[in-house]
Amino acid sequence: MKAITYRNYGTPEVLRLEELPKPEPKANEILVKIYATAVNSGDYRLRKPDPQVVRLVFGLFKPRNPILGIVFSGEVEAIGKNVTKFRVGDKIYGMSGMKMSTYAEYICLSESATIDIIPDSMPKEEAATIPFGTMTAYHFLTKSKIKSGDKVLIYGASGSVGVAAIQLAKAFGAEVTAICSSVNSDLVKKLGANHVINYDKQDFTDTKETFDIVFDTLGKYVPNTFLPLLKMNGCLILCNASAAQMFWALWKNLTTKYTFLIGVSSEAVENLKAISKLISENHISAVIDKRFPLESMSLAHTYVEAGHKKGNVLIDISPAKVI
Repeated sequence: MKAITYRNYGTPEVLRLEELPKPEPKANEILVKIYATAVNSGDYRLRKPDPQVVRLVFGLFKPRNPILGIVFSGEVEAIGKNVTKFRVGDKIYGMSGMKMSTYAEYICLSESATIDIIPDSMPKEEAATIPFGTMTAYHFLTKSKIKSGDKVLIYGASGSVGVAAIQLAKAFGAEVTAICSSVNSDLVKKLGANHVINYDKQDFTDTKETFDIVFDTLGKYVPNTFLPLLKMNGCLILCNASAAQMFWALWKNLTTKYTFLIGVSSEAVENLKAISKLISENHISAVIDKRFPLESMSLAHTYVEAGHKKGNVLIDISPAKVI
């Protein structure tokens, strides 16, 4: 099979196209022929690596697993003898988690992995762009106890987490204010944002309005920046917090009446199934900025790392057979 590998840490040029043996499923595994994957911020940070401490988990001097990628859409090509949840021919999407390895034509995954059937309304390749940003946004918004009528402010509203957060917050009945550059105003409005603040035209901290939930998807500002924008007992979501910001949030959770949400988002199967239901109900659609073939992975990494993508960057691996 074809796969993109990184045998050493470094710039996008370390990504190479290789021919590797096609994996075979174990008794409790499924073999997936991958239609598409996506390049996310976590991918290029592992490639660099950033922060350097990730070497302790993923390989001190070189990567232990040379294949990046955590999201996919594809088709079940074969199943192990003990598999009961999926059948050959099922069109599926999901996340591979710590196993990664979706920058390839095939992958074997446990049938209990974060996988679900692709909703009929979702184009099969495009489904690969859903899990990363949407699972993150769903985890934090549900943890925030969002409810109908809440006012939600989303900073970084045009990124993969941001576009998902807009759609989810609207599905939950919230009033959404999106912060993005003026070039992305039309996109966030199309996704359902009620109000838009263009950070390149005005200082978003000057707004006199306060919000029940402030969702910082980027981590570029110190968290104190957002406190004046919170209602009393409001919730600040820091889904991309640094270690220092996490300690700050833990302290503030103990000493203030605000709620601060940090940490790693859950990859629970039930969350993906809830997202599938929202897709079927037309609350969530894929937002794709650019598409690259597998062979152009280094170009895709360069583009994503530049930090200006709108939504998601899709990597086409093999064509989906739509039945």
